[in-house]
Amino acid sequence: AVAIDMPRFDVGETEGGGVMRRGVPAVRVGEQLVTTVLDLMLATYGVAREGLPGDWPTSYDDAERPYTPAWQEPLTGVDARMAAKVAREFARNAEVSGGRSMITMGAGTNHWFHSDETYRAFIAMLVMCGCVGVNGGGFAHYVGQEKIRTFAGWQAISGGLDWRRPPRMGQGTSWYYHHTEQWRYDRFRLDQFASPLGKGLFAGQTAMDAHAQAVRLGWMPGLPTFGRNPLELADEAVASGDDPIGHVVEELEEGRLRFAVDDPSAPASWPRVFYIWRSNLIGSSGKGQEYFLRHLLGTEKDAVMAEEAEPPASFPDEGEAPRGKLDLMINVDFRMTTTSIYSDVVLPAATWYEKYDLSMTDMHPFLHSFNQAVPPPWECRSDWDAFKAISVAFSRLAAEHLGTRRDLVATPIAHDSPGELAQPGGKVRDWRAGDCRAVPGVSLPNLQIVERDFAAVAEQFVSLGPLMEELGSTVKSATWKPVKAVAWLGEKNGRQANGRPSLEDPRQVAEAMLALSGVSNGEIATAGFRSLEERCGVPLADLAERSEETRITFQDTQIQPRRVITSPEWSGIDEEGRSYAAFTINVERDKPWHTLSGRMHCYLDHEWILEYGEGLPAYRPPLDFPRMLEGGPLLGADGVPEIQLRYLTPHSKWSIHSEYQDNLHMLTLFRGGSGVWMNPDDAALIEVRDGDWIEAYNRNGVVSARAVVSHRVPRGVCMLYHSKDRNLNTPRSELKGTRGGTENSLTTITMKPTHMIGAYGQLSWGQNYYGPTGSNRDSVAIIRKRTTEVEY
Repeated sequence: AVAIDMPRFDVGETEGGGVMRRGVPAVRVGEQLVTTVLDLMLATYGVAREGLPGDWPTSYDDAERPYTPAWQEPLTGVDARMAAKVAREFARNAEVSGGRSMITMGAGTNHWFHSDETYRAFIAMLVMCGCVGVNGGGFAHYVGQEKIRTFAGWQAISGGLDWRRPPRMGQGTSWYYHHTEQWRYDRFRLDQFASPLGKGLFAGQTAMDAHAQAVRLGWMPGLPTFGRNPLELADEAVASGDDPIGHVVEELEEGRLRFAVDDPSAPASWPRVFYIWRSNLIGSSGKGQEYFLRHLLGTEKDAVMAEEAEPPASFPDEGEAPRGKLDLMINVDFRMTTTSIYSDVVLPAATWYEKYDLSMTDMHPFLHSFNQAVPPPWECRSDWDAFKAISVAFSRLAAEHLGTRRDLVATPIAHDSPGELAQPGGKVRDWRAGDCRAVPGVSLPNLQIVERDFAAVAEQFVSLGPLMEELGSTVKSATWKPVKAVAWLGEKNGRQANGRPSLEDPRQVAEAMLALSGVSNGEIATAGFRSLEERCGVPLADLAERSEETRITFQDTQIQPRRVITSPEWSGIDEEGRSYAAFTINVERDKPWHTLSGRMHCYLDHEWILEYGEGLPAYRPPLDFPRMLEGGPLLGADGVPEIQLRYLTPHSKWSIHSEYQDNLHMLTLFRGGSGVWMNPDDAALIEVRDGDWIEAYNRNGVVSARAVVSHRVPRGVCMLYHSKDRNLNTPRSELKGTRGGTENSLTTITMKPTHMIGAYGQLSWGQNYYGPTGSNRDSVAIIRKRTTEVEY
């Protein structure tokens, strides 16, 4: 038995926590002491066993030592007896039902800074209870993380993989953090969260430092990628000789070429033309909305009250932050949202009942169609038709100004590719620091020169390209060539003048997505499973062979929702009488997990994760109150009573996903508009009663609203439900004189470095699968009663 130091995060001088000492059984193998992950987990969670040294809980009622029911009560507010009762019932139910205990989680889990630890805690609990890969068990993510079922077809068309490969990709959270200049105001330093057991890897670093390293090592994408035009770089590389990619690598190693993220405010990297498609980015979903207004749009007024932090030492000092980077913002929407109000051009879009489309998520086993009840009125167009018109205008201009050009494309090292084994042992080796050579796909992004005929974009937009038959599709290591499906589409959709299957009409696009995906084409599903059989050595094709002759068409979905076919695009078995459950193929058919070991992982050994003390799932509290307010205005300077509260932004209370609240029906339901919810005890401390006008502010912005005082809100917390478009009944702020803000006026993007890890097994880039989140739920707001007359 060996006593070891282990991290804990409920104590300590910094947010990196402290240390506890507990024992594990061990054996010596050569010069190494070896124990099991299970033994480490038992020690972490306080399961004492006879003969093991260390400081252990004395009972479930021990409130001083992690992780007893009594210890968690003051942290979570959950009664210790209730926690123990739920745990026993969850485990007992799993035992007697064969693993049919499930955790259903919402998007809110994903909105905390330490969300990865919460996810991993779910997974660890389910693994220990034998619930993963069991129908009725496991975890169901619900809301906010949807993916489309017809993944292979969607991937081909959305990425233009039928005409050119690879596509240029981006990562939303880091892109906005970069281009709205929120990194300038971020006062967090990564070493503040490092465990005392760490090695000092993040000393003095910011999130922007980690992001820059992740981009240059190929872990995640950055847009733009380089500090120079990729078309000019490609021409220069080709002109250099026989090895154009080698030329680019040499330029990077010598420092003559830099990544754009190394100089984040340089005008050459500004986004100039910005299309927004059916997203109320400015009025609802943009975390750190006031920074969007200031730096991306350059509006005359914003409510930012933060001072810029000391810039990262590794970045050039650009002086004052740029304002108004965009030259043109275009919004495609059916409604005059806040985003539309701020846009230069608004293209009217068809609504749900005025267009043809597909509707589905990965959580439901059915394919649905949208169908026109009436044609789009006046100038409104479906999404596909709007972008088709844009492609025609673009191609006309491109014929004169661009023509055919070479393009240098950098793509991150992807999951299910050889590059995900690029870091043996999870050791970070940075070519810029001299740890290794710069090698594309290993220590650099993948680099490829692609030829683009820009004048042909419109022609290619409305036709399915030849790369589908030539190169085929690859999804989660399954590969196939949909030759018959493409030929069938040529007959079904007709052909364009270039001889390729037509994608002119939205219904033809839906038909192509269905024909090219295994979940809706049994022949493709069977071919995909056969390719996996060769790689995995276990029988899989029979999962789809019974449906090999099945093909779901768009017309089929118009008649009634259609159940999907079991496909290698997903990890669950879809068949009559069974609901979808992730990983049932892995469990029932011994298909390896897509991880470093081919098994489920509770322990992660990447050195960035170990630096944070997170080798195993651990409790980590929300971010520290004072730190969230640093760099903001002086609190209580005018003597008005104020209170600091954790600020949450739950889903809409008086509306639904497909509806906005500023219409008469919704406004009538609740007091004429959204309000800030508070606990009665908190409200009494600042002399606020239900219905009073209040101001909620912090360094990021300000919100003016009425107070909703309710015993249903816990002490120490305030809430402003998603408030899409607070354009009605929203007064001016008495603090700033600006309009009274949205729910994201008080939030900002805060990125955690462990979310940026890539090129390491399951911790590798996958579009809409893995990457930084915005962490808005750690926000703190200061609430005060309004003292002046309400003005609009």
